[in-house]
Amino acid sequence: MSSSINLIFNNPISPSTHLQRRRHHPFRYLKNAHFPTPLGCLNVDVSAPEEAAASSKVIQKGNVAAGKTKEIIDDEKRVLVGTYARVPIVLSHGKGCKLYDVEGKEYLDLMSGIAVNALGHGDPDWQRAIVEQADTLTHVSNIYYSVPQVELAKRLVDRSFADRVFFTNSGTEANEAAIKFARKFQRSSHPGENEPPMEFIAFSNCFHGRTMGALALTSKEHYRLPFEPVMPGVNFLEYGDIQAAVDLIHSGRIAAVFVEPIQGEGGIYSATKEFLQALRTACDTAGSLLVFDEVQCGLGRAGYLWAHERYDVYPDIMTLAKPLAGGLPIGAVLVSERVASAIEFGDHGSTFAGSPLVCSAATVVLDKISEASFLASVTKKGQYFKELLTKNLGKNPHVKEIRGLGLIIGMELDVSASPLVDACRQSGLLVLTAGKGNVVRLVPPLIISEQELEIAADILLDCIKVLDE
Repeated sequence: MSSSINLIFNNPISPSTHLQRRRHHPFRYLKNAHFPTPLGCLNVDVSAPEEAAASSKVIQKGNVAAGKTKEIIDDEKRVLVGTYARVPIVLSHGKGCKLYDVEGKEYLDLMSGIAVNALGHGDPDWQRAIVEQADTLTHVSNIYYSVPQVELAKRLVDRSFADRVFFTNSGTEANEAAIKFARKFQRSSHPGENEPPMEFIAFSNCFHGRTMGALALTSKEHYRLPFEPVMPGVNFLEYGDIQAAVDLIHSGRIAAVFVEPIQGEGGIYSATKEFLQALRTACDTAGSLLVFDEVQCGLGRAGYLWAHERYDVYPDIMTLAKPLAGGLPIGAVLVSERVASAIEFGDHGSTFAGSPLVCSAATVVLDKISEASFLASVTKKGQYFKELLTKNLGKNPHVKEIRGLGLIIGMELDVSASPLVDACRQSGLLVLTAGKGNVVRLVPPLIISEQELEIAADILLDCIKVLDE
């Protein structure tokens, strides 16, 4: 979880100084600094206490975190529950695809707050919507109607398979609601039966959230074991195993199948059309519901408004979150009328979900991402970036595969990706890991320019040598 790279920043990142491909960039680095590597807020393998303590000692002894940074880190350790092994950077502000820490250092952001900041940092239309709505009405609860919530729901329905929407505050909450809706649907569809279908199918490498129901649907055992017993009735199958899935769906025990069309936290694995179509057909035959979790891969990330549009296969329920409100907390569950008809007053609810403030911000994000030209640019830039990475890094012996769709890209290595992620950070590039820690996850703001992608590719090329040290 550490590297031997420590950066001395000489120049900020600037696209104007990188108009041509470079073999060298203006950053210089030294040895002997260690940092925990970010794996993603929801999928982070939290460091052991001794590792976190070691990192803290390095910060103090190595003068890595100076001034304001050290003060804030020390305060954090005193007042926050220790669930995150954070890197010793305190970010203060951002603009576009750039982030800046409290010491004034600049970073090129290819993690987008874990695939959240689709419009980058400080989008003026998004800012304007928030300021105007905050000046008008921020929160009223779901006891009352509010215009921004209805307007956002109308747009989501108009631009998707869905007939109705339920708002939440996060992706894990959206999946919790989907679990409840699926079970309620099955009870309504099997009146008088003592044992209607109540079980679920999820897949290897999947990630659906940290709350107890979503946690039960998440494949990695080490997430679940400390909190068992979790919700029973979840069956894990190999991602892509058509026969095993079809056989289990046809058993008559399955309320719903949860699947990510493109797995993000799991390592950037894309489903095949044949797999998703087989799930759709089997669910239709057996009366099970098909749930697409597009919390990370949806809303333009794959170059389509919804990732499942690439496969021309449509769900009964879809869960959304990360980029929808551009950085404000929101989730959404999109459902067909058939599912919605089973849900009654009081079956589910939320105090904060769908507030006027958050929905106003989300409407701006959705309107921008929905534009055909915007989605086409994501596809174009994603293909260009994959070509750059393949050209620069594809022949490196540590690189096993470069995969992904649009601007959700994974570079699988034959070793841990942590040293490379750390080296990139010291060179002014923020990226994540995924999968088993051996995948570099690249999820930049969807507004990123080709020049900035070139800079990122150059830094990755310069830093990959750390894997041989």
